[in-house]
Amino acid sequence: MKIGLIVLGVIAFFGLLAYLTMGQKQHRVEVCVEFNGKKNCRIAAANTRDAALRAATDNACATITNGMTESMSCGHAPPASVKYLD
Repeated sequence: MKIGLIVLGVIAFFGLLAYLTMGQKQHRVEVCVEFNGKKNCRIAAANTRDAALRAATDNACATITNGMTESMSCGHAPPASVKYLD
């Protein structure tokens, strides 16, 4: 009986998690950035277009910069390209 309740609870938890994750509209965006002669593109998803754009930009900048100062400079520069995938 205890094991059955535990299994049922685990199934319910994962079902709720899947529902909450898939129930919200996700905006996907691909951003390409150029910084110090390097170029990188990344795709990100979020609940809003602005949040997806920011996440993709931050992710793209993270791999082509060294340190926080460069990362911030890259993140504030206009992207080389933006492509909305939703």
